[in-house]
Amino acid sequence: MPEQGQSRDLGPSGAGSVVRPYGDTTGDGMVQTSFTLPVPPGPKAEGAALQLAQKMGIEPAMVVHSAAIGEGFTFFVVYGSVRHLVDLDAVQVEERAYPLLSPGEVNAAVKTRLRRSLVVLGACIGTDAHTVGIDAILNLKGFAGEKGLEYYRELQVANLGAQVSVPELVHAARNRKADAVLVSQVVTQKDAHLRNTRELAAAFREAMGESRPLLVVGGPRFDPAMAADLGVDKVFGRGTTPGEVASYLVHALVPEEEPA
Repeated sequence: MPEQGQSRDLGPSGAGSVVRPYGDTTGDGMVQTSFTLPVPPGPKAEGAALQLAQKMGIEPAMVVHSAAIGEGFTFFVVYGSVRHLVDLDAVQVEERAYPLLSPGEVNAAVKTRLRRSLVVLGACIGTDAHTVGIDAILNLKGFAGEKGLEYYRELQVANLGAQVSVPELVHAARNRKADAVLVSQVVTQKDAHLRNTRELAAAFREAMGESRPLLVVGGPRFDPAMAADLGVDKVFGRGTTPGEVASYLVHALVPEEEPA
């Protein structure tokens, strides 16, 4: 990797393969981070925050905000400069392997190539009561200016809501002959979302084997590259829109159009 002083790779995004964070001026390396320490607020707490920031490579660092968030705990926002560089050529992400389709294109593909309604179930499993994610994908009002899957006339959608147990979801999927099961997980303390997803995958595998529906999970703390490790077919991260999910369902479940 080029050294800090080599300007060839330190220009604005697109000017080189190696970049540095930007705050006030290009290439200044300024970053902002926040964290909580189990220390009462005060000068010693701020000194502890600065010590942690320096060990993270932020130097010089400034505590720009601190506040008590309970007895014996302090929340900090720290601002400062890092010397680390990012090599864009070494960044590996999961690229979308299918085109984004409009609702009309999704409906046409299902109607002409699947020739029946595509059955989709959605739920939040375990103790997760946060339905905002699954509602954004399924409900008619949708998300980010896109209508939810209930808007697609060729999709038969059922939103089972929050705190659905895995056995209940397996039972519902079998009874409704679901093609796909969508699960949202927002609660992530102690990796609950990962444990719940593995439990989901194992239960469907045991109950239905190869005939199980497509398993799709999503939430703000998921890494899209983790699908195989979790035993599901697809993982969506934060900011996913209904159109992305609908396009994936067509890609995964609707037969390819035969060439003329």
